[in-house]
Amino acid sequence: MKSLLFTGASGFLGSNIIRPLEANGYDVVTVGITPQDNYFFDLSINVPKFGYAFDIVLHAAGKAHIVPKTKKEEQQFFDVNLQGTKNLCAALEQSGLPHSFVFISTVAVYGCETGENITEEHPLNGNTPYALSKIQAENYLIDWAKKNNVILTILRPSLIAGKNPSGNLGAMINGIKTGKYLNIGGGKARKSILMADDIVTLIAKSASLGGIYNVCDDHHPSFHELEQLISEQIGVKRPKSIPYFIAKSLAVIGDLLGTKAPINSAKLDKIVKSLTFSNEKARSKLKWQPIDVLSNFKIS
Repeated sequence: MKSLLFTGASGFLGSNIIRPLEANGYDVVTVGITPQDNYFFDLSINVPKFGYAFDIVLHAAGKAHIVPKTKKEEQQFFDVNLQGTKNLCAALEQSGLPHSFVFISTVAVYGCETGENITEEHPLNGNTPYALSKIQAENYLIDWAKKNNVILTILRPSLIAGKNPSGNLGAMINGIKTGKYLNIGGGKARKSILMADDIVTLIAKSASLGGIYNVCDDHHPSFHELEQLISEQIGVKRPKSIPYFIAKSLAVIGDLLGTKAPINSAKLDKIVKSLTFSNEKARSKLKWQPIDVLSNFKIS
């Protein structure tokens, strides 16, 4: 049985994959900021002491899903995502280096709001505190792993689907539940999504190879397909649809009202324009077949 250190196990991803990890033969040890964690440490502040080495480290702890309003809130991304990574690596140097290190990054590093079939070769143009902190953490880990002869895998997931999802997918579900979500222009735009369970498979397949991979399913569901799936599962009518020209008019008004507006031009673009990523590298190099989201996504 391989020992696996899991940071961020109390979050959304952890709640979906910790049991599958154990079922697949990993002896999972967690480090985080809840009393349920095996090691109770805030990685953004402390360098924990583990006492022994692990075979694999799965580093998923991170800060995301908020728009910072102050410099202090911006700094928190770097404290958690970058300094937390540095402190974890310092701890591993003291306790013993792992054979393999898997870092959960994000497609946000590319800085793309729209686009189709974006590959790992795309420049890392992300300029939000979230994206920048992840880019800097990736660069730090690349140097650290090379220096310490650790096999490094960087996974860049798109939206992640699983029970009780967070982020944009969670907001979409809540909007449909409360009747505050509107279909715009037929919901034709597509978004890349990954089933959380695929992370378990990807760890096993990448542990001895390493590399940087975009990870998502093959289908890239449309908003229309997601709306239908969510509505059926929660037992409500599909969201009402409004023509694009009406949404565009509301977005222009929203531009004048500022960031608190429910819709503006930037938000509208995200809804009506596709943003998809290529998973070809992970499929070919890791011999990975992703789980189809529309066939397997269960909200709760």
